[in-house]
Order: sequence, then structure tokens, then C-alpha cells
Amino acid sequence: MPQTLELALANLSSPPVLAFVLGLLVVVMRSQLSIPKQIFDFISIYLLLAIGLKGGVALRTAPLNEIVLPLLLSISLGIALPLLAFVVLRRITRLSRMNRGALAAHYGSTSLVTFTAGLVFIEQAGLTFEGFLPSLLAVMEVPGLAVGILLAKQGSESHSLKPMMREVFTGKSIVLLVGGIALGAITGATGFEKVEPFFGSLFSGMLTIFLLQLGIQAGQSIRKAKSMDIGLVAFAVMFPFIAGSIGVFTAQAIGMSQGGSIAFGLLCGSASYIAAPAAVKLSLPEANQGLFTTAALGVTFPVNLILGIPWLAWFSQQNLWI
Repeated sequence: MPQTLELALANLSSPPVLAFVLGLLVVVMRSQLSIPKQIFDFISIYLLLAIGLKGGVALRTAPLNEIVLPLLLSISLGIALPLLAFVVLRRITRLSRMNRGALAAHYGSTSLVTFTAGLVFIEQAGLTFEGFLPSLLAVMEVPGLAVGILLAKQGSESHSLKPMMREVFTGKSIVLLVGGIALGAITGATGFEKVEPFFGSLFSGMLTIFLLQLGIQAGQSIRKAKSMDIGLVAFAVMFPFIAGSIGVFTAQAIGMSQGGSIAFGLLCGSASYIAAPAAVKLSLPEANQGLFTTAALGVTFPVNLILGIPWLAWFSQQNLWI
């Protein structure tokens, strides 16, 4: 446990996490500070494209036999985790089937920003990770959303997933991430060198500004969390540790590195608050949209950023498969 505290303190001292905490304090102080929407949108595009480019460059040189098992694991957990979330929510909350399914879709999906903050932590810890991990983020997005929405729709007259699938595949997150992966895979390391000063050297600074605004948004959502069902609050706090630990355990089982298993655990333990809300709003317009953003952004995201990342780093050190 001292190791966990040490890792948590190291994580808290990083500029992106400190910027997030500053954002929370901005809300407490009732300051009017806010990053303009146009700048916030630009940085989100930058982060998606940068992660995709780096992942594509690494994917180009990765042997096929090293990618197959992680891809299969991503699809499997993309199906299993929203099912698990749905069952847990049924036992500890009084939410309707529709809202449980919508929440399961959010928690079966992935959070790029949580994943990105984890990669920064992994690099600062001196660990390496598999370069194809950004492609797994894109792979897990679709089944997580689809399973959650199907669970919500079970027993209803409408089972069409076309609006959700269209939103997922044409939405900003997937287009930029998959597009970036394709660009990186086509141009390779030589092509990436030409844009590295922008997409590489500036990355941590851009993430820091982005997390400042997310801290402000999370602080505003936390205020709403006071009215949430206690069972839902408990779920939003604990599920990331459970799902994240499953991710680390299974990633190490198929031979992924320690750094890679931490990043994969974050994919499993994070909750989407960008792609999922848009897809769920189209497919489940009667669901309580504010509930999902409050749980994912106001509770789960801060828990993951401050405690979840060091917990998964500690868990990955436990020699699980000796």
C-alpha cells in the first residue's frame, strides 16, 4: 500500500493532473474562468489526431501475431464489461432498465482523455507500452455502446441500432482517431518526423490546458452528484477499479507489458463522456442524459485521474501471472 500512495503522489504532481485540480478549485471559488469552446474543441481534435498518428506509426511496425490476441481481448471485454455494469446497476440502484442500459453503454465505452493521461503517467514512470494501444481504444468503443443500448432496448418495440452506429462511426472521436491511425500507418516514422514538433513536443502542454477545462466541467457536475442515488455514486466510484483490474489482469495474461497492461486497464475502467452521450441521445432519447454525464465526468473521471491510474500501476506490479 505505501507503493500505491507513492504512485498517487507522483501522479498528482504531474502538470495535467494539477491543472485538473485547479479546474475543480475554480468551481469552488466560483471564478468565471473558462477555456473558450472553440479552443477546447480544437485541443480535443489535436489530442485525438495526435494519439491516432502515434498509434498508426507503431501499428505499421507491429507484427500481426502480437496484435491478434489484444484485439480479440478488446472485443471480448467490450461486450462483457457493459453486461457486468448492467448487472451491478440492477443490484445496487433503482434505475429503470433504459437508464441502466444507457449507463452500461457509457461504462462499456472508453475515455480518450483518461487513456491519454495514463500514457503520460506511464512515460513519466519510465515504462514502455505497446504502440498499437490507441487502435484498441477505437475497437472497444463500438461493442461497449452497442451492448449497452441493446440492453436498454430489450423488451421495447424498437431495436434499431442504425442511429447509434451512424453516430459512432461518423462522430468526431472515431473519425479522428481511426483517421490518425491510418495516416500514421501510411506515412510511418519518416512521415511523423515532419510533424513531431507539433504533435509530439506540444502534446503534454495541450493536455494540460484540456484538463484544466475538464476540471471546471467536472466540478460543475460534482455539484449535481449530491442529488444522485447513493447506489449510483458507489457504482461510479468502484466500477473503474473493478473493470480496470480485470483489464490489467487479462492484458498480462496474454503477455502485454506492464505499461501496456496499465493503459489497457484504463481503457476498461474509464467511462465515455464525449462519444457515448451523443450516441445514447440518438438511440435512447427518453433516458436521463444528465445522469450519465454527472456519473462519468463528475465522479468516475476524477476518481480515475487521481486514484485509478496509481491503483492500476500498483496492481500491475503484483506479479499476477507468476
